[in-house]
Amino acid sequence: MNQQLTAVILAAGLGTRMKSKHAKVLHEAGGDTILNHVIRAAMAVTSPDRIVVVVGHQADKVQASVRVPGVRFAIQTDQKGTGHAARCARTAIDSEEGLLMILNGDGPLLRAETLRGLLKTAEEHGGGGALVTTQMPDPTGYGRILRDPQGMIAAIVEQKSGTPEQLAIGEVNPGAYCFSAPEFWKHIGELRPSIPAREFYLTDMAEILARHGHPVAPFPVEDNTELLGINTRVELATADGILRMRKATELMLSGVTIEYPETVTIDVDVQVAADSVIESNVQLRGRTTVGSNCRIGTGSVLCNCMLSDDVKVLPYVIADSSTIRAGASVGPFSRLRMEAEAGERTHVGNFVELKKTKLGNGSKASHLAYLGDATIGSGVNVGAGTITCNYDGERKHSTVIDNGAFIGSNSTLVAPVKVGEGAYIGAGSTITKDVEADALALGRAHQVD
Repeated sequence: MNQQLTAVILAAGLGTRMKSKHAKVLHEAGGDTILNHVIRAAMAVTSPDRIVVVVGHQADKVQASVRVPGVRFAIQTDQKGTGHAARCARTAIDSEEGLLMILNGDGPLLRAETLRGLLKTAEEHGGGGALVTTQMPDPTGYGRILRDPQGMIAAIVEQKSGTPEQLAIGEVNPGAYCFSAPEFWKHIGELRPSIPAREFYLTDMAEILARHGHPVAPFPVEDNTELLGINTRVELATADGILRMRKATELMLSGVTIEYPETVTIDVDVQVAADSVIESNVQLRGRTTVGSNCRIGTGSVLCNCMLSDDVKVLPYVIADSSTIRAGASVGPFSRLRMEAEAGERTHVGNFVELKKTKLGNGSKASHLAYLGDATIGSGVNVGAGTITCNYDGERKHSTVIDNGAFIGSNSTLVAPVKVGEGAYIGAGSTITKDVEADALALGRAHQVD
């Protein structure tokens, strides 16, 4: 990490080709916004307090979307091109020394390794800095790289300005720069507006610096897919697929088995420990963490969940913001939500829902139950069809079931209510009052033959 490097990310545009009311950089791919992916890459080469994001359209929403503390922001009120956006960043930069890296905010596939290579090239070359280039089979729409006899960047020619010979060049500028900061700021005032758009193009800085004796070095990148900019929903879908396959590959190389990697959806911040197995069509979203020796069954969707070691999630479990402790088994067809917790060695079976409920160690709810706003102790058996009636039409109320209690099938516990330790609730009972420890409670009519 270079402490003398400032990174500027250009994220002020709306992105009209996205056909959206939302700013382009707010769209998500691979489990995060386009912008946050670029920030994540920039953090590999500099600290957050040296990252400046230039915002414009929906500036407040774009700033709120950035999850990294310390990142700075500059406002581009009028969108007058990339060169003008870079000028706007100057107000948020403390020092004009060292190196200045400028990145497009719509490039979520840019790798940290590429930025490290770009930085190294700029440091070793000196002069005006360096910029990323790549070969495109179809370079239409990209600025073409013109090199001088020494192989340095002489200029960048935009699509609409190039001659037929220049447009035949396959080496293009994808928009990742690392300039000498003193020279950049010294000469940025020489940018002139284009005709007829009247915009200031950052690409002109390569020719300006070369003219002043500070040529910019090329840093060729072979894999042009990582330099894809997002302009349409089609490109967004392509980027999403690439990011998710990268994540699956990363996990498999770290010791995780993914049975059908092309079918899974795993967000960028998800963590899975070695020797866990992920079956087909699983979604691991948000900041989910999975311990070692776990198995996540087909079709399960886990969002912002924490799984300890040796957890078994059977097929088609839906869990959100919940915790599953070591040795627990959940599913199939179970639902956990709103900070639910399944304790160690618990069993949450088919069609059981835990909502804001803690199920104690070794407890079981094996079939067809709704347990909402409940605190359930260890060693409790919850029979099929049990319901904690937690809502009276105006407020939510809690149910407490102490250690070792037995809740018979089709029991209805009307909260607020407490079932004492070792108590036994007969099947089919409706419980409206507290049950003492070791007591037998029945709440049903006598059978009439």
